[in-house]
Amino acid sequence: MKKTKIIYWILTGLLVVLMLFSSIPNIIITQQSIDIVSKHLGYPVYLIPFLGVAKLLGVIAILIPGVNRLKEWAYAGFVFDLIGAGYSSIAVGDPVVNSLPLLIGFALIFGSYIYHHKKLALSANTSIKK
Repeated sequence: MKKTKIIYWILTGLLVVLMLFSSIPNIIITQQSIDIVSKHLGYPVYLIPFLGVAKLLGVIAILIPGVNRLKEWAYAGFVFDLIGAGYSSIAVGDPVVNSLPLLIGFALIFGSYIYHHKKLALSANTSIKK
């Protein structure tokens, strides 16, 4: 149980840091966000803070204990975000290798998700034995 929790919190902590660092510039609408999302990818500027707030809410949902259904949606939202980022980058003609760092994000999402469920299963087994 302890090993599972440690792995879960390491993966989840890294995921939270990744998503926070990508959400804050979007929320405050930095010039770099405008350059990438609006000018390079062609999305409207009003989409930038929406994506930032959605990521921040996902981070909060993942960190709050006991809201398992909401966590499922947050994990799904993070996957959709990364798929959209990768697709958008490739669609505007960026080399595919530019999207390879997204694999780190996917690994963190899936690792955190898998260990979240392992942690739930272990706590369910522990409560049944009592």
